Amino acid sequence: MCSSLPHWHIRQYIVWGCLYMSVITLNSLQYESGNVFLNDLRHEFRPVTGNGSQNISPILFSSSNHFVSCEDLGGVGSFNTTCLLNTNLSLYSDFYISGTGNLEILPHVVICCPIEGCTITLNMSGNIKVSHHAGVVAGSVVFFAANLTMEYNSYINTTSLGGAPPSQTSGTPFGYDGSGGGHGGRGASCFKSNQTSNWGGDVYAWSTLSEPWSYGSKGGGISDEKPYGGLGGGRVKLIIVGVLYLNGSILAEGGDGGSRGGGGSGGSIFVHAVKLRGSGTISAAGGKGWGGGGGGRISLDCYSIQEDIKVTVHGGISIGCSGNAGAAGTYFNADLLSLRVGNDNLTTETETPLLDFSTSPLWSNVFVENNAKALVPLLWTRVQVRGQITLYSGGSIVFGLSEFPISEFELVAEELLMSDSIITVFGALRVFVKMLLMWNSKILVDGGRNTFVTASVLEVRNLVVLKQNSSISSNSNLGMYGQGLLHLIGEGDTIKGQRLSLSLFYNITVGTGSLLQAPLDEDDSRSLVTKAMCDSDVCPLDLLTPPDDCHFNYTLSFSLQICRVEDLIVNGIIKGSIIQIHRARTVIVNSNGMITASELGCDEGIGKGNYSNGAGSGAGHGGRGGSGYFNGWVSNGGEEYGNAALPCELGSGAEGPDHFDTPVAGGGMIVMGSIQWPLLTLKIFGSLTADGQSFLKVMSNDNSSMIGGHGGGSGGTILLFLQELELFRNSSITVVGGNGGSLGGGGGGVEVLATKVVVMGEKAQ
Repeated sequence: MCSSLPHWHIRQYIVWGCLYMSVITLNSLQYESGNVFLNDLRHEFRPVTGNGSQNISPILFSSSNHFVSCEDLGGVGSFNTTCLLNTNLSLYSDFYISGTGNLEILPHVVICCPIEGCTITLNMSGNIKVSHHAGVVAGSVVFFAANLTMEYNSYINTTSLGGAPPSQTSGTPFGYDGSGGGHGGRGASCFKSNQTSNWGGDVYAWSTLSEPWSYGSKGGGISDEKPYGGLGGGRVKLIIVGVLYLNGSILAEGGDGGSRGGGGSGGSIFVHAVKLRGSGTISAAGGKGWGGGGGGRISLDCYSIQEDIKVTVHGGISIGCSGNAGAAGTYFNADLLSLRVGNDNLTTETETPLLDFSTSPLWSNVFVENNAKALVPLLWTRVQVRGQITLYSGGSIVFGLSEFPISEFELVAEELLMSDSIITVFGALRVFVKMLLMWNSKILVDGGRNTFVTASVLEVRNLVVLKQNSSISSNSNLGMYGQGLLHLIGEGDTIKGQRLSLSLFYNITVGTGSLLQAPLDEDDSRSLVTKAMCDSDVCPLDLLTPPDDCHFNYTLSFSLQICRVEDLIVNGIIKGSIIQIHRARTVIVNSNGMITASELGCDEGIGKGNYSNGAGSGAGHGGRGGSGYFNGWVSNGGEEYGNAALPCELGSGAEGPDHFDTPVAGGGMIVMGSIQWPLLTLKIFGSLTADGQSFLKVMSNDNSSMIGGHGGGSGGTILLFLQELELFRNSSITVVGGNGGSLGGGGGGVEVLATKVVVMGEKAQ
């Protein structure tokens, strides 16, 4: 076991020391026979064991006999003044010393108990010093001291020496597929399945996150002959009254399972000190194996921590699936009440479950970083912190289970910060923050297209910024509320939803190359929004007199609503089937900007274009669609419909042959302002469009001969309630019908005026 030490020259001392003790126990006569090598080692290691030996006088320990002197251990001085240990100790049982003085372990001296779960406790009222290249090795190591100094290349090492994990836990995986053990993070599994998610050993000891004291778990084996892989990491507890100077290593890592077993999971490390100084390492990483072990748990209860200290709980490397390391463990700052889950940029598909979050007191911050994947699996979970929730460098959080996208999850914080990261939600998400900043990041909400799943709501009071290809998308209702600024910076920045409502911001800016869109691109998504209006010629009341409170649900007609926004500046694209902008002050569509409902109306509709014997006609709306002709057959265009004085209809589509599955849709609808609350100013340097779709393909059979024509979709509606309209050079407002294909009729607006633009207000320029 001692071979797990990180320094090769110390490793040799301890391996031979442990061998020396094994030889003494198995055959004491060999020790007395004059073996030169073992006799030399007698002066290097002084055995301390709970088992008697007739040839060496052991120090016997029991629950009532912990009184051992410094001299008994080959040291100089006293535990009540200062004890200098200058002799290696190899132990076979738990070891405990205490005193009111100081303890110094001199250079290259090692105290080793290479037994799983063996405990070494040093309880000193004064200071403890572990000199350079000195160390303590055991399953559990406990220090109590006024101050602790660990010099360079010193170590406390419990790697691969963990005892039994808590009862009724499943940290060691079942089966013989060489999966990694779990603890703070799940162990990795290299078993592939397209139907289910797989992992190795599961997590445990979440309830003791702030003061962990559990062993790591063994990795899985590959057969009855080799049922286990690497061993779990041990435990370290350091209770320091003053300062811990760390320039060495504190290790509780999982054991290496090799290519024929999973890695063990990391163990537990708890440090209490006023100050933590130095440039050393604290690690409860998972062990390497066929499937990597999960990381362990670390908690640091220190008022001040020097940034040079490296703390790591990453999962172990998976030999059998290099892109799926063990899941990261947890690093908790018990003084700041912050949780950090990081995988040191080891890529993984294995998750770290985060269970119930503390409500009293609230945690301050949560960080998911460096390719760690966190999972919040509980239904109807509230994740609330006082400060930041931060994801960066490939970090991700998954809320819910893909098989059951029916739950609601609440995320409450001062700030939600994302960089190169992803949040995935199965169900509905409610976010309440002051600031949402996204850089090359995504928030994906999958409601399973269930109509009974409630809307997702992001309430961001001060600032929302999406930059560098960031996106927020939902396949169900999505609402965003705020009192400040919503800014999509540039190319690839997107907010999409089945229905989308943006309200109460004082400014929304859609940058060049950015997109606001509802519904989604799929035809089924569009049909869900437009179906009610495509089947009826009655104008929905909520489009003419929308509710003042900006609420949204499936009963309202819009697909994309912008409500109670002072200023809307469009340099990119706003795209939707039914776009409604009301209770706004100023809308500016700049030269690169576009607000469009083109090709997002009805697939059929009241004025649908007809198809008969190869002749396809265009759809109608404000006027009849164009007729189609083929081989002497004539198909009349779609009928005119709607109210020319107060238009409120979607454009109609055009039908084609039964086997032709590509629909040709009419234009959608754009409504700005309302009867009660007209828009103050609309400035257009770019374009407003609600055009019908054109048919651009050639209709032919298998031998490439033409089989007829297909009509175009009719234009939609643009209805503007304005006080002032300003149109600038090269700007446009269009609701034209789509072109028909070869031999097909045009949509309404191509051959006759079939669409409507109505401006109602005081002044137009």
